[in-house]
Amino acid sequence: MANSRAARLAPVIEMAERAEREAARQLGHFQGLLNKAEVQLGELERYRGDYQQQWITEGRQGVSGQWLMNYQRFLTQLESAIGQQMNTVNWHRDNLAKARDAWQQRYARLEGLRKLVQRYIDEARQIEDRREQKLLDELAQRLSNRDQY
Repeated sequence: MANSRAARLAPVIEMAERAEREAARQLGHFQGLLNKAEVQLGELERYRGDYQQQWITEGRQGVSGQWLMNYQRFLTQLESAIGQQMNTVNWHRDNLAKARDAWQQRYARLEGLRKLVQRYIDEARQIEDRREQKLLDELAQRLSNRDQY
C-alpha cells in the first residue's frame, strides 16, 4: 500500500521537477541580466573617470569658457546616465532576489516530495519485511511442531 502511495506521487514529483528546473532557468536568466547591467554601469563609471582625468589634463593647460560649459553639460548627462544605470542594476537585483526566492520555494517543495516518497518506500519495505518475518516465524513454528510429533 505504501509503495502504491509513492507511485501515485510520481506525476506530482515530475511536475515539481519541471517547476524547479524552470525556476532555476529563470534564476540564471536574471543573473545574466544583472551581470550585463553591472558591466554597463562599470563602463559608464570608467568613462566618467577618464573624462574627469581629461578635465585635469586640459585644465592645467587652461580651457575656454565654452569648453568648460560643454564639459559640465556632458558630465551632467553622464552622471544622469550613471544614475539611471544604477536604478537598472537595482531593479535587476530585485528581480534576481525574487527569482531566487521562487527557486528556493520550488526546490524545497521538490525535496519535501522526494522525502515523502522515500518515507512511503521505507514504510512499504518495513511492512514487507515484517510480513516475511511473520511467514518465516510461522514456518519455523510449524516445523518445530511437526518435529515434536
